[in-house]
Amino acid sequence: MTKPRRVPELGAERLLIVGTGAIAAMHLPSWLTWLTTSYPELQVRVVLTRSAERFVSREALSVLIRGEVSADRWPDEPGPEALHVRLAEWSEAVAVYPACLNYVSRLALGLADTPSLLALQCTAAPIGVAPSLPPGALDNPTVRAHLDTLAERPNVVVAPTLPAISATTRRADAAGAPPLWALIDLIERLRRSLAAGAAPPAGVV
Repeated sequence: MTKPRRVPELGAERLLIVGTGAIAAMHLPSWLTWLTTSYPELQVRVVLTRSAERFVSREALSVLIRGEVSADRWPDEPGPEALHVRLAEWSEAVAVYPACLNYVSRLALGLADTPSLLALQCTAAPIGVAPSLPPGALDNPTVRAHLDTLAERPNVVVAPTLPAISATTRRADAAGAPPLWALIDLIERLRRSLAAGAAPPAGVV
């Protein structure tokens, strides 16, 4: 895990982390440990997609953040509150980390078939998306269009990807997510722009 020279400022008091099915989700325990250590007053909630749970458990993350870790699926039993509304209203900032290709595409298309996707389609909070993509994905014009679509949303910033070693090819031909602290920095810059009514910073992939 690459540590920052300084801990970026973060004005939000409640941060939602959405972990998706990229293999980099296995590093979430380390990043959440850094997050809660660096921002001891920050309230953190985590949502894991079904595919993310192949790489990390909700139970482990719940212990690390001492808070709620939800599965990104509709509950089997009806309840008095809708999970997507609670997530959207609770969050002052959102980090999709890591953001797999499937999640990026669904978010860009406006799909809302899980609680986290519906929450992100409805919230005005700043959203940082950190793509973690397999080899060849960035050469696909459809994928590039999805990333551009997200970057054009006023409350979304898309983090630049970094060359990453593919677990399959063993070559640096994958597009990896940047360190979490880099995404936090982008989210804070976006949050300030939105608060000031200025043009948001452009997302670059």
